[in-house]
Amino acid sequence: MGETTGFMRYPRELPRRRSIPLRILDWQEVYEEFPADKVRVQGARYMDCGIPFCHTGCPLGNLIPEWNDLAYRDRWNQAIDRLHATNNFPEFTGRLCPAPCEGACVLGINEPAVAIKQIEVSIIERAFSDDVVAPVVPSKSTGRRVAVVGSGPAGLAAAQQLTRAGHAVTVFERADRIGGLLRYGIPEFKMEKWVIDRRLEQLRAEGTMFRVNADVGGDGDTAVPVAEILDHDAVVLAGGATAWRDLPIPGRECVGVYQAMEYLPPSNRVQLGDLDRSPIDVHGKKVVIIGGGDTGADCLGTAHRQGAASVHQFEILPRPPDARTDAMPWPTYPMTYRVTSAHEEGGERVYAVNTECFLGDDNGNLRGLRAHEVEQKMVDGRPTFEKIEGSDFELECDYVFLAMGFLGPQREGLLERLGVELDERGNVRRDEHFRSSLANVFVAGDMGRGQSLIVWAIAEGRSAAHHVDTFLMGSTQLPVAIEPTTVPMR
Repeated sequence: MGETTGFMRYPRELPRRRSIPLRILDWQEVYEEFPADKVRVQGARYMDCGIPFCHTGCPLGNLIPEWNDLAYRDRWNQAIDRLHATNNFPEFTGRLCPAPCEGACVLGINEPAVAIKQIEVSIIERAFSDDVVAPVVPSKSTGRRVAVVGSGPAGLAAAQQLTRAGHAVTVFERADRIGGLLRYGIPEFKMEKWVIDRRLEQLRAEGTMFRVNADVGGDGDTAVPVAEILDHDAVVLAGGATAWRDLPIPGRECVGVYQAMEYLPPSNRVQLGDLDRSPIDVHGKKVVIIGGGDTGADCLGTAHRQGAASVHQFEILPRPPDARTDAMPWPTYPMTYRVTSAHEEGGERVYAVNTECFLGDDNGNLRGLRAHEVEQKMVDGRPTFEKIEGSDFELECDYVFLAMGFLGPQREGLLERLGVELDERGNVRRDEHFRSSLANVFVAGDMGRGQSLIVWAIAEGRSAAHHVDTFLMGSTQLPVAIEPTTVPMR
């Protein structure tokens, strides 16, 4: 694969990020173009490793050695065929996935891993540029109708697979545009929204139908009765894990304390032309973000572009190590210290700290918070956080954004009115065929799995489609990405 000694001759190289002073003035994606000749050089680094552990690292089972080699050999049309064989939306994963495949790369044992994610996004962008991404229209109709609830990556993947199998698929989305968290939760600087619209053109041309402002099981003006989706031959629940984790401490009611998903969507709507200005604009203000993950970084980059005076990002866990430890051996995913583009742009990252309370002024507006440092310890096999005495401090701030993850799907409305069973974690219970407690209702993505990665969402959507098609037709030619024994695992 590639050049026999390419991994010894060429260093890992990624696209350069645009200069910080310029990119924080706009909302465009942060990376510069990466020429095809550099992509080919990165493909040359792929080594003939015998057992490609990148396969096990990728939930989709992407044929990474094959399309790496095809890109290296300048056979781009074949490369996109191999990439699309396992991944409906490589333009999404190539931008947003944390690349567990690279964590499992054999070269990564003692050298920087192959730039798999960059090669992936380069292949799909080349394919769109060469106009070879064409609709795959089914040759015949099965006469069966499928409702997909939710238009995030899991729902879209399931919908595309089932449409291609010949079923009449309608995707129901309660927001006013298709895309789920891809549309309103991911900032423009990580993925511009024309990327979604471009792919939706293909899905529509294939025959997938979309209904927006369709709140299945809701109560408002856009409500769609549950009976309407149950009238379909099969239903796929793909509404995501939207129940956010809150921080119920004194002062939570202060004006200025918001959930991340109250902050990020309006900023995206500004870029879409829906708003002139976000109702939560931190220009010239002091900001604290509680949560050190990707959503926190999204809030950080957004605050930079709005012109925040200062930003602190709190994380209760200690600072991750710079390299693998014995607790995270290869080829497991390395939970090491990372600097995203948003972190590179500024702000202070504060680790091992717990917020005790929010402080308000006489009018109920946030003026600061009180916190202390913590030490992580294991008690009965579980991590706990003990206060370090004498470490208390106060920090002045005008806004706090809570980015502490999600607890599972929203139960009110759809799930309660459907009457599906939930598991012990509050997710929709499903069997080894992705089927819920209702005979014709299946579940894919975070709604059944819990908060997870985009690559898992697409894999689950594809796998659920396999089982739905089997349920409807008695057999299927659709591939399955995830083995049944791995379904309940997070």
